[in-house]
Amino acid sequence: MELKFTRSLLGALALSTALIAASPSLAAGKLTVSLSQDPGSWDPVDTFLVAWATVATNIFDGLTYRGPDLKLVPGLAESWQVSEDGKKITFKLRQNVKFHDGEPFNADAVKFTFDRLLGDEGSKGPQKSNYAAIEKVEVVDPSTVDFILKSPDPVLLTKLAGYGAMIVPPNYIKEKGEDYFNTHPVGTGAFKFISYEPKIGVKLEANPDYWGGAPKISELDYKFITEPATAVAELQAGRVDIVVPPIIPISMVPTIKGDSRLELMSVPGPTVDALRFNTRDGITADVRVRKAIIMAVDRKTIVDAILAGQASEIVSFQSSLSLGYDPDLKGLPFDPEGAKKLLAEAGVKPGAPLQIDIRGNDATMNEVAQAVSSYLQAVGLNPTIKPYELNVLLNDIIPQGKTGALFQQKWGGWTFDYDNTAYSMYHSGEKWNPYEKDAELDKLLESQRPMTDAAEREKVLKQIAAYVNDKALELPLYNSNAIYGVNKRVKNFTPAPDNRIKLNEVTVD
Repeated sequence: MELKFTRSLLGALALSTALIAASPSLAAGKLTVSLSQDPGSWDPVDTFLVAWATVATNIFDGLTYRGPDLKLVPGLAESWQVSEDGKKITFKLRQNVKFHDGEPFNADAVKFTFDRLLGDEGSKGPQKSNYAAIEKVEVVDPSTVDFILKSPDPVLLTKLAGYGAMIVPPNYIKEKGEDYFNTHPVGTGAFKFISYEPKIGVKLEANPDYWGGAPKISELDYKFITEPATAVAELQAGRVDIVVPPIIPISMVPTIKGDSRLELMSVPGPTVDALRFNTRDGITADVRVRKAIIMAVDRKTIVDAILAGQASEIVSFQSSLSLGYDPDLKGLPFDPEGAKKLLAEAGVKPGAPLQIDIRGNDATMNEVAQAVSSYLQAVGLNPTIKPYELNVLLNDIIPQGKTGALFQQKWGGWTFDYDNTAYSMYHSGEKWNPYEKDAELDKLLESQRPMTDAAEREKVLKQIAAYVNDKALELPLYNSNAIYGVNKRVKNFTPAPDNRIKLNEVTVD
C-alpha cells in the first residue's frame, strides 16, 4: 500500500511539473536588480526620484505609458480625446482591471488618485505643481473620466505616464492609511509588492492577472547598493543581474566590458548634471563670481578625459533630446584669465573658500568635482568638496537651502521637455529652487505652460534657457548616457533612457 501511494505521489508531481511547464501564464525565475538609492516612500505623490520610478514602473500604471522607445501609448486608458480648446481630455478606461488587493480599477479610482494628488496629501510632496493645470476630474461613467483643465498643458499626456499620476487604490488607502501605503504599495502593475526593508531592498512577485499579460519571471528583487564598486562586484559575482544607472562610474566601464559573462548597455538619455549656485549667500550671490567660476572650468576636457565618450557637454540644463534645447545657445567660454578679472572686479580675494556639495555615492561626479576644484584653484579660489549621503542631500540640504556655494544637481528630465526641468529648478518656491526668486523668470515659466502651439512654446523655452544662461544660475556640466551593467543570462531586456525599466517581458536563463 505504501509503495502504491509513493508511485501515485510521484505521478502527481510529474503531472504538476508538466502542467507548469506547459502553462504560458505561470512565470519562472528570479531577477535581481541593483539600485543606488532607497526612495524612502513608495507613494507616487511623495517623490521625484528616478530610483522610485525604476521600481514603481513595475508596481503601478498610469493612464498613459511611455516605454524605452519614447513613444506614448495607452496605459490604463484605452484611448483619449482632447477638446478643441485643449481644456478637456476624455479618457476611456480599460475594463476588468484589478488592483493587487482585488479592488476594481475604474473611474472612481482615477478621480480619487487626482483628488488626492491635487489635495492636501499631494501638497506634502513635490509632484502637485507638475499637474497644476488640472482643475478637476469628473466621472462620466465607470469607464470614462473627463479631465477639466484650468488651461491647456501640452505635456500633460506624458506626465500622466509617470510619477505622481500613477493610479492608486481608494479603498486600500482609506482602510490602511497613508503611512502604511508609503511602505506597502498596491497598484495595477505587472508585479505585486511583497516586502520592503529600508536601505536593504524591496521584493516583488509576478502579478499573473496583469492586464498586459503575466510577467515571464516570478520574482523581482531590488537591492539598494550605494557603493559603485560593491554594485559592480555583486554583478560580477552573479548575485545581481542588472545594475541600473547612474551608479556605474566611467572608470568601471572597462571592468564590465572585459567580463565575458556581462554586457554593458549604454543609451543616450535625458539625465544632466550641473553644479548649481547658491545665489543667496556668500560670493556666489554675485553674478560676476558665478560667471567667473563657469569660465574657469574646462568642461570639454572633463567630458573627454573623465567621461570617455559616455556623455556630451551641455550649455543649458537639458539634453539635446529635450523640447526647448537650443543648439545655437552659446555658453561662457573656458577663459581662466577672464575668470580672474571678473573675480577681481567682484572684490574676491585670493584664497577665498568655496564649498562644493556632491552625492557621496556618485563616483563619476567625485572625479569631476576634483577636476573642477583644480580649475578653481588655478584662478585663486580655495574649494573644498563635501560629499553627502544621497537622501540627506536631496531631502534636507538642497530643499532647505543649506548648501555650500555650489551643489550637485542630477536631473532625469524624463518628459524630454525643458518645462519639466526648468519649472522645478527656477520657479520661485519650488523644492529644487531654494535660493532664486525672480519675477521675470517666473513670468516666462508660467507663460509657456498654457501654449498649445509647440513651436511658439519652444521659442519661450529657449528664451528661458538663454535667461538662465545670462544669470549664470548653474555651472552646466554634461548630459550622460544611461549606463547599465547586465548579466548575459538576462534575455529580452531593453535599457530605458529614463531608467523607467518595465520588466514583465524579461526572462532569465
